[in-house]
Amino acid sequence: MFIKDFLWGGAIASNQADGLYKYKKGTSIADYRKFEKKTQRDDRGEFTSVKFGEIDFDEDITANYPKRRGIHFHETYKEDLQLMKEMGMKAFRTSIDWSYMFPTGKEEHPDENAVSFFGNLIDEIIKNGMEPIITLSHYEMPTTLVEELDGWYSKETIHHFVRYAKCCLDLYGNRVKYWITFNQINMANFDSLGIRFTKHENAYKAIYQGSHNQFVASSLVKKYAKSLKYDVMIGTMLSDKIAHAASCKPEDILFNLRKNQMQFLYPDVQIRGEYPGYALRYFKEKGIAIKMSDDEKQILKENTMDYLSFSYYYTKINDASKDDLDNMFVKSTNPYLEKSEWGWEIDPTGLRVALNTYNDRYPGLPLFITENGFGAVDVVEEEKVHDMYRQNYVSKHIEQIGEAIKDGCHVIGYLLWSPIDIVSCSSSEMTKRYGFIYVDLDDEGDGTGKRIKKDSFYWYQKLIRTNGRER
Repeated sequence: MFIKDFLWGGAIASNQADGLYKYKKGTSIADYRKFEKKTQRDDRGEFTSVKFGEIDFDEDITANYPKRRGIHFHETYKEDLQLMKEMGMKAFRTSIDWSYMFPTGKEEHPDENAVSFFGNLIDEIIKNGMEPIITLSHYEMPTTLVEELDGWYSKETIHHFVRYAKCCLDLYGNRVKYWITFNQINMANFDSLGIRFTKHENAYKAIYQGSHNQFVASSLVKKYAKSLKYDVMIGTMLSDKIAHAASCKPEDILFNLRKNQMQFLYPDVQIRGEYPGYALRYFKEKGIAIKMSDDEKQILKENTMDYLSFSYYYTKINDASKDDLDNMFVKSTNPYLEKSEWGWEIDPTGLRVALNTYNDRYPGLPLFITENGFGAVDVVEEEKVHDMYRQNYVSKHIEQIGEAIKDGCHVIGYLLWSPIDIVSCSSSEMTKRYGFIYVDLDDEGDGTGKRIKKDSFYWYQKLIRTNGRER
């Protein structure tokens, strides 16, 4: 069922794990994400307001900034990677912190300490028998580019990112085959784009301009990669948002089609090399004029992505009576699905649907699930964590990957989010744990930092050893 060299592994992000803040000369957007205790556990709507998660960069000495410390992976990565090797992982995904390599984003040359750290990290990943998967932008944009250029709204940001990406490819391209330019590019929120949406008369116009500039940057990175002697693959990554129609009413069917199309826009441009008709119609109807040169169109056409990667956690439904086409984030929930403690619908079958949909839309293109996992509150009892709920979630999703492969889908790997507990992206807390390795740190950063193998650690170990046959 699963190919012999199937990439079983796990994924983290630098800003959620490394704890680089005290070493950096610059800051990133993630460095200013505060932990704010909430009365209820539902972070689905984290970036759905008109501000799209926009935050300021005013230092608050009373605030808790968990992503500045992460899980201190910078100091523990050797021991942590050995645990992942013991688990049997074949691949490990992480990101390079752009603001560590280029503190303001505008430097001509990288920070030598950053070059050394990420080089050593990649070497250690390989030493432990894992394929490194590297993300170039995972919410770690230098804040200087936000403040001075309005992030990805500016064409100048393309230049700065491509310089940074070329530097990384030159430094590590001989050791890293799989690259992802932008994490979940279709999320298009403040963390990704660094655009001050509240300063724009039309926030959606700003979003699509910023996204276009990211498309161009990705294609320029791909163009450069083709000139290298190394065997590198440049991929795009989505947050899977293929939704179901709320009912069989024609209004819901059509609304669902149009909503899904605006999610397909992101891979369509990067894989097919041009803007699709449905998007051009939408832009015209909404008065959105993207600044796009003929040269940029040519760059997109000639430099498409080598593979499609995506995260998959839940599905939503599109209800024409409740939602609107402009809202890029689906709001309605599926009454037929169970939910996690944080309100995320559990839909393993939806993963099979997504894989088949992408496989049919982009024939022959490798598909890579680069994030999937279950966030929950874990309880330690006598140095053990019994997390059958996590095993059940992952097992059912892997079962559907197997079914999709039987359907003919070209799936090359599966990366668990995450192999070890890290700071949550959406809620900046440690309470919401995804890992198969427990980390003794709480939301305030207190604790011993001790690593404990959860029951799921041994379960995943067996699954990998049998190449998915035993779940």
